[in-house]
Amino acid sequence: MKPSAASATGLKQSEESMSDIIKKNIFIITVPVLIISIYFITGILFFANNQYNELNSKNLVETAGVLTNFTSYDVFTDINTVRDWTDKLGDTAAFFRITLINRNGLVIYDSDADSTTMENHLDRSEFQAAVRNGVGSSRRESTTLGHSHLYAAIAVYNPTGELAGVLRLSSLIPGFFSHLLSSTFLFLSGGLVIILCACGGIFYFSRRLSISVETNLEAELKKKTIELTAKSKEAESENRYRELILDSMFDGLLSINSKLEIIHVNTRLCSLFGVDKEKASQMSLLDFSGSAELVEAAQLVLTTGRTHEMTLKRFLHGSRQYFQVFAGAFEESDTSGVVMVLKDISRLVKLEQVRKDFAANVSHELRTPIQVIKGFTENLLDSALDDKDQIRHFTGLISKNVINMENITNDLLTLVNLENEDPNRREMEEVLLLPIITLAVSMVEDTAIKRDISIDISYPPDLSIKIYESLFIQGIINLLDNGIKYSSKGSSIKIKAFCEGERIIIEVKDKGIGIPIEHMDRIFERFYRVDKSRSREAGGTGLGLSIVRHIAMLHKGTIEAESHVGEGSIFKMILPSQ
Repeated sequence: MKPSAASATGLKQSEESMSDIIKKNIFIITVPVLIISIYFITGILFFANNQYNELNSKNLVETAGVLTNFTSYDVFTDINTVRDWTDKLGDTAAFFRITLINRNGLVIYDSDADSTTMENHLDRSEFQAAVRNGVGSSRRESTTLGHSHLYAAIAVYNPTGELAGVLRLSSLIPGFFSHLLSSTFLFLSGGLVIILCACGGIFYFSRRLSISVETNLEAELKKKTIELTAKSKEAESENRYRELILDSMFDGLLSINSKLEIIHVNTRLCSLFGVDKEKASQMSLLDFSGSAELVEAAQLVLTTGRTHEMTLKRFLHGSRQYFQVFAGAFEESDTSGVVMVLKDISRLVKLEQVRKDFAANVSHELRTPIQVIKGFTENLLDSALDDKDQIRHFTGLISKNVINMENITNDLLTLVNLENEDPNRREMEEVLLLPIITLAVSMVEDTAIKRDISIDISYPPDLSIKIYESLFIQGIINLLDNGIKYSSKGSSIKIKAFCEGERIIIEVKDKGIGIPIEHMDRIFERFYRVDKSRSREAGGTGLGLSIVRHIAMLHKGTIEAESHVGEGSIFKMILPSQ
């Protein structure tokens, strides 16, 4: 959440909390009172209900006991006795339901139902209680009549003390709560109205009080919101500006805490180390950099409090990276840590190595012809001036080495021109490949004839390409010359050009000695020779393929090579068709 939004939300929550305090206090007071009142009222009602049921049960049991005084055990076995007994009941059956049940649970007589259709009452709870204790009672719904009844049952025994049956008395007595409701309806309705009015009054009071609080807070809220929004926007703008500056730095920058956990890292360093920026903030310095040296430098700064400089070398995807590292300590509030600036010097190191290698290679390549020229010059000065054959031999060797030096110089100048932006270079032109390749072949034809090597050409006659003509011809000549130098006598070289999608490919294939696989990655380097003695004998400078690579790059293309020892090599110059 943005700071401004968080601040405004905080103020709004404060306002809401203040306005809710009164409501909550009233609620806290009112609810317990209501709960306690309901609890006591409910307890009293349930107690009254129990007393009501016990009183009715007791009265019903007493009435049943009175009936048993003139009920003999014969009524459970003699139908005639039952008739005499019912005549004695008089008006009692008008107020109660009377049932005779023998000791097997069979209903002998029922004042409100046909006993012959009634089910066995052996499982009735009041019957079971009377059998066990002599007296039993219950309140349940009658299976026969379908209404809730109160039952009282008393056991009747024969003279020997055995159970003859059970006299059961039941009455349709309304429940306590329904009886109470019917008798106190107006009282309960009035109480409910009073409670509702009290709740309404409490709500109205709390509402008016909360509105008053909200009104007082609203002005203060608006004022604080405006202030905090302005400060938040200012802080947010500063954060964005600082983040933009850090991410715009060409150098990598990171900050870590005392536990060597990353606090912040800029986009440049994440890119250099190949780590996603969102994941980097959750990593330690060791996980992020993979460098124990960098961790040691950070620990040294934290321990001593002094700045530290070092050169870091690391490998990423098979390539070397070099960084100049500056580390310094910082303290902010209760946090301490290290800030590191990493300057990528990989290109500088590589250029320095290229410069050293180039100087060494040029010195090495020029040393041999210079020594030869110097030696034969001294021999020439010391020899007899009238020995024309010897003079001719010495001057021929001197001339050959001068030519080698000239070739090296020319190739070096060509490389310099290719690497630098030449303001005098003409624009690329759309030309047919037919005359271009033919011209290049004609310029190496004499050398090929001397070595008895044939050159076969294959290309579409209407194929055209946009190129720097003179440089392109130079590239083709170098590829052909390379094939001639390393091919055996009597062999052939094939050159063909064809279009493949949006690319034009010029392919030169020879049947020479081939290139071992361990040399394939370096054959386009300056002064690199696979067979040094054969190259120098053929007059090579070691710069031909390097020149071809630069020419291809100048045309936004590439150069590829494929070779097998003893079978020959294939060089492909791949250029865009447009």
